[in-house]
Amino acid sequence: MLAPYMTTSTDQLLMACDTALRTLFAQPHASKPCPTVPGQTTELTAAEQALSASLMRVNHVGEVCAQALYTAQALATPNAGLRAHYQKACQEETDHLAWTAQRLEELGARPSLLNPLWYAGAFGLGLVAGRLGDAVSLGFVVETETQVGAHLDGHLQKLPANDHASRAIVAQMRDDEIGHARQASVAGAAQLPSFVGSMMRAAAKVMTTVAHRV
Repeated sequence: MLAPYMTTSTDQLLMACDTALRTLFAQPHASKPCPTVPGQTTELTAAEQALSASLMRVNHVGEVCAQALYTAQALATPNAGLRAHYQKACQEETDHLAWTAQRLEELGARPSLLNPLWYAGAFGLGLVAGRLGDAVSLGFVVETETQVGAHLDGHLQKLPANDHASRAIVAQMRDDEIGHARQASVAGAAQLPSFVGSMMRAAAKVMTTVAHRV
């Protein structure tokens, strides 16, 4: 009988590289159907379409960063159980990545040209958080996902009321992100200092402002 396969540090590094390449250069595939509002048809003016495209580009960048964060945190932790938790969360975020990419294509828009930069920055943050210990790493997840949930709530206020396609995606993403924050809290997340949250909000503001246009 063969022994269970154990991943080595090299295996984990190769998987991290694979995730980066697939996130940045491959067409993502969702495991679940894209959320919709049954019976509702989206019809947008040119101005509404441009606004939706900008907002969904920002949301797509957020999902690129989520792939980087969870991949880096999985790479950094020595805890096999927590690594599996991060990898599962990363797979769930792939649905969001695929949905936002699909919606951008439907809107005739492109992803951010700076996605490699966003990915690298987020990966670095995730790696640092992971190296500070599992409790801090989980606390970083709670803070990140809580802020993302608030950000998506804001987008639900900004999206055109009749853009049912985009709104359905964003609403489901918000619920999933809040769920990830709750799971991380239950898993033993540490409470991060308030200044960390403030710095994360400032960094997110820069990213969302740039990604809205580029």
